[in-house]
Amino acid sequence: MENLLEQQRRLHEERERLENAMADEVLHKKQLGKEQINSDHQVKILLERSALNAETLSSLYEDKDGLRKEEVSALSGPNEFAEFYARLRSLKEYHRKFPNEALLIDHSKALFLDFVGPVAEPMQMEFVKLKEARDNPSDEMQNVVEFTDEEGYGKYLDLHELYDKFLNLRGVERIDYLGYLETFDRLFDIAKEKKNPEYRRYIEALLDYLYDYTQRVLPLYDLEGELEKVMSAFEEQWSKGTFPGWMKDASSALAHSGAHLDLSAFSSPEELASLGLDRLKQALQALGLKCGGTLEDRAQRLFSTKGVPLDQLDPSFFAKSRAGKGRDNAQKQKDIAAVEAQIYHLTELLGEQRQATRENVERKQARTSDELEEEEEHEEGHESDSDDEETVLYNPKNLPLGWDGKGTHDVCYDESIVVYIVGAVCSRVNGGGNYYIGMQTCERLRPCLQAGRVRRFSWKCCEQTDI
Repeated sequence: MENLLEQQRRLHEERERLENAMADEVLHKKQLGKEQINSDHQVKILLERSALNAETLSSLYEDKDGLRKEEVSALSGPNEFAEFYARLRSLKEYHRKFPNEALLIDHSKALFLDFVGPVAEPMQMEFVKLKEARDNPSDEMQNVVEFTDEEGYGKYLDLHELYDKFLNLRGVERIDYLGYLETFDRLFDIAKEKKNPEYRRYIEALLDYLYDYTQRVLPLYDLEGELEKVMSAFEEQWSKGTFPGWMKDASSALAHSGAHLDLSAFSSPEELASLGLDRLKQALQALGLKCGGTLEDRAQRLFSTKGVPLDQLDPSFFAKSRAGKGRDNAQKQKDIAAVEAQIYHLTELLGEQRQATRENVERKQARTSDELEEEEEHEEGHESDSDDEETVLYNPKNLPLGWDGKGTHDVCYDESIVVYIVGAVCSRVNGGGNYYIGMQTCERLRPCLQAGRVRRFSWKCCEQTDI
């Protein structure tokens, strides 16, 4: 029973209420990173709903079927009052037949509302309940997105599975998990000869994880649009041969296929011919080219590949079993490089989470099993406490802290000699009320510090003491 004009009015009202709801959500104070992520996801849902309404309004105003024009003409014609009362009678008759009929609302678009009543409710009630849900969030609203325990609801990365895949790659250096967190995006350091199908499956899995994680942590970020810009920049770099790990020399046929013969030292086929039939045959076979013919034919064929990309060579140069394979290999390498370009961008985007992950792993490695159990119990009992990233500790001297944010005993290892340092002392300066943190050291410690043999260094602050 909703005509086109009423539908337009309702859509305009809904868009205005959605804009106000988004503004209220953005201005709502968040104390935790978890709250910020949940809020961003809610704003994204509101934004998508507003965009959908805008598309519907646009199609109604275009009026391709002419129904809106007919309705406006009927209401503005010579018998406008007759048209009005006719519609009023029709509306009353409809509600007389269906007294409990609710207004048709797509509740799948409703935000965190679990009501579907038999009687239609004003649109305002949906947004009132949305505000109440924001002020008093339920358990469902506090866990809008699914994260693993290792990810800490968007604080850290969980790359353990990808680390295992990295270790299974052939020819890569074996490093620990902390080292992997430092270097997993340095794909340009891996030799191109090692970038085989197994490597491609690994980087595709890495890209899938980073893409999914970014969508969960930064829902309002235009990921698709930014990746399109990344691919556009990649195409330009690839055409110029300046993309990291795939420089221009790497696009030449010989370097591309890993042949050991460097043609840069040869200026003519005659110079190549001096290497002999066997050496030229080996170089041609490494490229998958025909290796038959006279000495001059082999030299001429090999010299023609100098500085030429593999996919631009004459197909007649290749052996029958390798015909067309050069172009396929070039395209495969370009696809691998395109995946790497996207990984570089996403890794840079998630730099804050990456740094926090490294620090978290270092803290865990420095803890004992009892300390880990104590922390888990502490987190379970204080879920509402602010996380470590958002708590600013008073540490004006920037001294090292323990895993719990507190100082521990100061220990210096000098070969077999263990020197314990007296805890830091807070002293009042000139009676002005300001405090500084100083450390008492002993003569046995100074040579140790100067020689750089301190393996663990932390501090403990005692009670404030007047000097």
